[in-house]
Amino acid sequence: MELHTLSLAIGSRKTSKRKGRGQGSGKGGTATKGHKGAQSRAGYKTRPHSEGGQMPLQRRVPKVGFNRPNKIRKQPILLTQLALLAEKAKTIEITDALIRAHRLVERGKPYKILNGKGDFAKKLNVSAAFFSLAAQEAIKKQGGTVTIINEK
Repeated sequence: MELHTLSLAIGSRKTSKRKGRGQGSGKGGTATKGHKGAQSRAGYKTRPHSEGGQMPLQRRVPKVGFNRPNKIRKQPILLTQLALLAEKAKTIEITDALIRAHRLVERGKPYKILNGKGDFAKKLNVSAAFFSLAAQEAIKKQGGTVTIINEK
């Protein structure tokens, strides 16, 4: 077998319909588009999601609730994560700069300190913009301090 003897497998390439090439071709005249109407004309397009006369899906599905477009969505940080960070950094002072330096949250995004379900047994002095009440109580219970800072 050599390159010049190779041929395509039977049925792998199908010749396209040659529309609008005269009456003798069987597909001339209207070029398989039928008679009259928008679909037979040049430049015809349907809008996206058009379903003919049927009620479109986005109008059939019921609308529920309301999503505030300008809601501030905070990223959660658990107290167990802060305990691990304190061990890693060898400090009990957890600040906004330390959290951002160790990339616990995405850059420039607000975050909130949460209690979570894990056991938290470490004295920490935490300063952040947002805390849950359970997280504040857990930190104070271990003898730590909570400082709420104003985030810009």
